Amino acid sequence: MNFGQALELLKDDKMVARKGWNGKNMHIYLERDFAYVIPAGHFVGQEKKDDPVICMYTAQGTHQPGWLASQADILAEDWEVVWPVVGGGSE
Repeated sequence: MNFGQALELLKDDKMVARKGWNGKNMHIYLERDFAYVIPAGHFVGQEKKDDPVICMYTAQGTHQPGWLASQADILAEDWEVVWPVVGGGSE
């Protein structure tokens, strides 16, 4: 599928990835309700709420908020749904 289709699936709470990505389990997802209590600094103890953001689960097993698509990602036709698993699989 193309990037536009993948973007629509992100909005529908699916996780997507490119077949061309070679890192284990790499994928992107839309984080809608990102909020936490600030642990230190000037605003300590206050709740911080962020606007929706596309995040990447990286090959290193970390979550990277603010993922930006490259031109290659935008033009690619190898996007696929990785969760929920399509075709009867389970997580």
